[in-house]
Amino acid sequence: MFGNIPLSKKLMSAVKEMGFEEPSPIQSQTIPLVLEGHDVIGQAQTGTGKTAAFGIPMIEKINETSRNIQGLVLTPTRELAIQVSEELARIGKFKRVRTLPIYGGQAIDRQIRSLHMGVHIVVGTPGRLLDHIRRNTIKLTNVKTLVMDEADEMLDMGFVDDIEAILEHVSKIERQTMLFSATMPKPILHLSERYMDNPVIVAISKEKLTVPLIDQVYYETREKLEGLCRVLDTETTGQLIIFCRTKRGVDDLVASLSGRGYMADGLHGDLSQAQRDRVMKKFRESKLEILIATDVAARGIDIDDITHVINYDIPQDPESYVHRIGRTGRAGRKGIAITFIQPREYRQLKLIERATKTRIVRRALPSPADILERQREFIKERLVQTIEQGEFADYHHIVSEVVQNYDPLDIAAAALKLSQEGYKEKEKPREDKANYRNTGAESGMVRLFFNVGKSQNIRPEDMVRTIASEADIPGSSIGVINIYEKFTFVEVPEDIAERVIAVMHRNTLKGYKVNVELARGR
Repeated sequence: MFGNIPLSKKLMSAVKEMGFEEPSPIQSQTIPLVLEGHDVIGQAQTGTGKTAAFGIPMIEKINETSRNIQGLVLTPTRELAIQVSEELARIGKFKRVRTLPIYGGQAIDRQIRSLHMGVHIVVGTPGRLLDHIRRNTIKLTNVKTLVMDEADEMLDMGFVDDIEAILEHVSKIERQTMLFSATMPKPILHLSERYMDNPVIVAISKEKLTVPLIDQVYYETREKLEGLCRVLDTETTGQLIIFCRTKRGVDDLVASLSGRGYMADGLHGDLSQAQRDRVMKKFRESKLEILIATDVAARGIDIDDITHVINYDIPQDPESYVHRIGRTGRAGRKGIAITFIQPREYRQLKLIERATKTRIVRRALPSPADILERQREFIKERLVQTIEQGEFADYHHIVSEVVQNYDPLDIAAAALKLSQEGYKEKEKPREDKANYRNTGAESGMVRLFFNVGKSQNIRPEDMVRTIASEADIPGSSIGVINIYEKFTFVEVPEDIAERVIAVMHRNTLKGYKVNVELARGR
């Protein structure tokens, strides 16, 4: 059972592996309706779990022994097509359901070969799907489940005619249709009237979000474990809760932190009540500094003196963020909420900021020098204790050899440096730097292509103001801007290029939808 929803063993295995502990509101309302055969209109924001809401019942109904396309998902962008396809593949993993994203910008021959091999679900953008239909390289006559995802976004991008052309090629016999949209303008309702059969409307109302008065900060890093350890080594903390998205994530982080000497333990849905009670007893008695938990497992934790809440994995929606960080700053005490993000998650962070009407302040990760400064008193105490213990005679001969060439004070300082910084793993070099070298920008900068220009009345100050605001960077860091009739080139520092792409792509600039990508070399 997934909450109160009965699913097959293969689907439950996939849901469990993905870390879902119970259905979100959109999932608990939508999945039973779809399994019963109803057409559904879902009004829900991004980040509410709607992919699983339509993906779980769609895959439950797939006949995996057939090679025909049985499920079709229409999405507005290639990024969403890839994202949805990947999640459907995870849901269908144990049922061996094959999914294929179809989008422009990828070689069509490769897509045709994959289609010939047999695919159960196609997730595609309207333009490329129509291309395949015209070439007769895709057959949609056996589609039993049709999904229009982010329908209002497709409307904004002018895809309504393409969608209607595609739907004319999908059999209406025994077809089940789902439509998901954050808003319901008239053209969307017109689509539903023409192509859906007595749809049931599922509307997820946004609860009013009240953010506690605590400090909220975020760190951006590709190496989250390394970043977390740096913060733990420099923050003055009492007891803290770290949130992970999945049960496996909790177990992995407990193992990693325990192996580095931190007093950490975990809570998640696979623990028995006795195990849960044991962990909470240790935490309440301060025998445990760090509690690592999933959202569901952390419910019911009522401890007033938690100094920090850390989002090791960014929450999927603003509601979860508010529920998480509300566990600190209680009873008039000071609290701090810390969120770790990777560059591609910056858009989700901004979504949380806007929904909660709060400011999450960017911080730079503590450097090894910051850590050393914070731990200086601890180092001195440990050094004095070691001297008083007196069990270091085996090292005398090493020092006596080195002292002939170096100052004893330098030797002692170097030994301390070695002992302290030797505990830290080296930061892995960025693997994607090479991708930024051929964009035609000056050294240290990356040249980005924007699909808006003079035709849209774009001015340099518009680019600077929007990029600086959305990416949370100083406007002075933005380099050369070249605006042409229908496109613009902007140079940004290499270390923030991925963040700028993540936050500006599919964003709006003066009312126009923006596409952003790396520029080709001059």
